[in-house]
Amino acid sequence: MTLGAARDRAEHLESVEDDTYRQRKERGHKISLVDRFFYWFSKHYMIFFNLFVFLYVGLAFMAPVMQHAGLTAPARVTYAVYSKLCHQLAYRSWFLYGEQIAYPRETAGVTALTPYGEATGLDPDDLQAAREFIGNPQLGYKVAFCQRDVGIYSGLLLFGLVFAVFRHKIKPLSFWGLLLLGLAPIALDGVSQLVSQLFAQLPWNFIPYRESTPFLRTLTGLMFGASIAWFGYPVIEEGMVDTRKIMAVKLAALRKEGQ
Repeated sequence: MTLGAARDRAEHLESVEDDTYRQRKERGHKISLVDRFFYWFSKHYMIFFNLFVFLYVGLAFMAPVMQHAGLTAPARVTYAVYSKLCHQLAYRSWFLYGEQIAYPRETAGVTALTPYGEATGLDPDDLQAAREFIGNPQLGYKVAFCQRDVGIYSGLLLFGLVFAVFRHKIKPLSFWGLLLLGLAPIALDGVSQLVSQLFAQLPWNFIPYRESTPFLRTLTGLMFGASIAWFGYPVIEEGMVDTRKIMAVKLAALRKEGQ
């Protein structure tokens, strides 16, 4: 009965020459520019994803490059833009063109590097000063986002490049895999640091004070970024495959009609 009713309605709409129905029917028999774009995008979307992440990471590294080259105005604008997206604490940032690649706080225990306070003469507990300090010719200039963000977005980019080549062979990371490989390491490193430093301000503190290292921040960020991409990109690909299949069927049907 349902099929019969649908057929009767279609015949009625055709008999009364309903314009809306006729236009919808005609659209079903041709490929629009929107159809062509989405079909093309479903094949090449990883180019855009990777390009966006590359530009985001690259611009953050261009800030110290521009500052070192004397292009202070665009460098300052870049730092200002990224300051809305990251804390930019100097003792948790990578540096270019200086004596060291990083200046962690003394509490991080990285004996191979001169601590932030000693190198800059600034109070390590002054957060505002650490945010505003971008560097100098001797110490170098900091990347526009922190070490953990460098790891996160580098992980997204590296996995994205691999996925762009082998996406047909890579299956999605499970939720438990994401939890184990991505979320747990960054949570243990970041949360343990945060909690220990919050409790350090209390008179009855029983948690040892902890400051993470540049290496651990970057590594856990890298694992998190790559895991997020591994978890998400294959799922997006499944949707894009469906789009390509639908468009392929439509194209085949139109070619058959044209014969």
